[in-house]
Parts: sequence; structure tokens; C-alpha cells
Amino acid sequence: MGFFDKIKDNFTKAEFNVAPQKKLKTLSADFQAAFGVELVFYKGQKIADGDLTLKQLNDKTAKTVDTRAVEGIKIKGSMKVGDAEKLFDTHFGVTVQIKKDGKLVPNEITIGQAARGEF
Repeated sequence: MGFFDKIKDNFTKAEFNVAPQKKLKTLSADFQAAFGVELVFYKGQKIADGDLTLKQLNDKTAKTVDTRAVEGIKIKGSMKVGDAEKLFDTHFGVTVQIKKDGKLVPNEITIGQAARGEF
């Protein structure tokens, strides 16, 4: 990743806010618009219903997370994919995968690198 790409990842669409009351399909569309990569939510092994909110999906999973205490999370283009995915699990108790052109993005690269197809 070049020096200018790192700077761009830190400042372009600097933060993406995730709130528990948003619908999954809205979060996915907003994430795609912000970073140019897909955000896919799962319930177990299956893709979750996009009409659910994060809180509703959390209520359907076995892992208990208190979403009332969570204001939301902020994701930056400079974050590693694996770290962003862990935030969803830690704060909302849901599994997400970041994809680009239908392919899973490696956890070790940044979201900005994924958006540029650098994997």
C-alpha cells in the first residue's frame, strides 16, 4: 500500500457509524457506498434477513450482548478487515464478512486496500 493510499484511507469517508437500530440492508448499502466493499451479515451459516435490525438479529443469536449499552461503532478505511468484523461480534453479537466482487476479503488487509482490490 502506497503512502498516499494510507493517507486517503485515513481521511476519505473517515468514519462509518454503525447503530443497532439500523436495518441490515441499510447498513450494507451504506457500507458499500462508503467503502466500495460488501458487508454481509450472518445468522449461523446463513445470510441474515436484510429487513432485521442489528438488535433484532442479536436477539435471534445464541450469544448474548447488551445492545442497549452500545451507542454504535465507528469503522475507518484504515482499519484491518478482521478488526472491523470483530467489532460487530463484540458489540452486537453478530457475524459479518467483508467481500469484494463476491470474494471474501482477507482479514489482514485494510478496508481501503480491499476497496482497491489489493488482495
